[in-house]
Amino acid sequence: MKKIVVVALLIAGSAGAWYFTRSQGVAGAAGSGSAMGAPGATGAGGGRGSGRPALTVDTAPATRHEVTEYVTVVGNLIGNATVDIVPRVAGRLDSITAKLGDRVSRGQQIAKIEDRELQQQVKQVEQNVLVNNATVTQRESDLQLRKTTLDRQKELLSRGLATRQTIEDAEAAHNSAVAAVELAKAQLGQTQARLDELKITLSNTNIVSPVDGFIGRRNLDQGAFAGANTAIVSVVDIATVRLISNLVEKDFKRVNAGVTALIEVDAFPGEQFTGTVSRVAPVFDSATRTASMEIEVPNPGYRLKPGMFARVKLTVEVRPDALTVPRNAVVDSEGQRGVFLVDGQSAKFQPVTTGLQDNERIEILSGLTEGTQVITTGALALRSGDRITPMNMPGQRGGRSGGRTGGGPEGSTTPAPGAPAGRGGGL
Repeated sequence: MKKIVVVALLIAGSAGAWYFTRSQGVAGAAGSGSAMGAPGATGAGGGRGSGRPALTVDTAPATRHEVTEYVTVVGNLIGNATVDIVPRVAGRLDSITAKLGDRVSRGQQIAKIEDRELQQQVKQVEQNVLVNNATVTQRESDLQLRKTTLDRQKELLSRGLATRQTIEDAEAAHNSAVAAVELAKAQLGQTQARLDELKITLSNTNIVSPVDGFIGRRNLDQGAFAGANTAIVSVVDIATVRLISNLVEKDFKRVNAGVTALIEVDAFPGEQFTGTVSRVAPVFDSATRTASMEIEVPNPGYRLKPGMFARVKLTVEVRPDALTVPRNAVVDSEGQRGVFLVDGQSAKFQPVTTGLQDNERIEILSGLTEGTQVITTGALALRSGDRITPMNMPGQRGGRSGGRTGGGPEGSTTPAPGAPAGRGGGL
């Protein structure tokens, strides 16, 4: 009886081991088949570009446009002329009429220095001039008398009624009278020169503006003492403003006098002012390796002010009929510059040679023909051969649903190729 029980247990154990081994083998085969890939399981990861789903991109044609290339610099605005007005004669300010911000014209009086002492000196020298004039008149009368006496003595000598000594005395008196006249005239001239000098000094007490402009700074008030080195006010001419900037070496040969400049300042956002490059320095600063440049900007409304910070675009070259593509279409890939073309459902990299560029478009010199569709938005993320879904190709309906691969549409009861089908039905 015991033998029968032992044999039964051995048979049951062998059957259980066989069943367990068979179940493990079936499970292992199923797992291996899943890893190797069941039919239809490739989805979006299969084929070229494995692991990268189709990318949605935009396209645009290569077209002809005008392209303008700029060199951008920055700088500060200054007045066309800035003059510190310093009195030519020292003295106390009797009055000052100009105030900060006032507009003044050339020759307009700005301030006045006390001149009472100068006026008295002028009056005194004017009297000296009158005295010298009288002296000259007297000396000329005396000379005329001496000349008449000399002529009379010569006539008497011709008749034998005068001696040689008498003639010599008359000639000496005449020559002395001539010298006296010359001395009196010299004294008159000296006094007249002194009078002119005083009048000039007196006129210099009227301080006038040497230029048209505005009072940019006022340093002294009425009653202050103004010395020969003291600036009373500063006048700035802003009918034309200048912009001082620097050019780096690579841009130096492209910018010459006469180049058009477009100026923007923060005070007037979105507005551009037009100027012209007037001068470019012929030498470079050894410390900064830049050359100074000066731009003149007409300022008829006086809106631009000295001291403003300005950004400048210099028009260095214009192509009126260039073959162009949008800037975001041109990318660098594997050391080459080019664009991506639409090749069926894939992206194809096309090397190109570029030329001028502005804020929106880049000129294509070679590698494309007019009308060729290039990928714009999304080009930076592409590699050659990637699958794409163009959104705006001619004749194609837009929509991102066309880019779904590797799965059915949302809400579909049909499983995508390669998806497990065990849970699809029966629920």
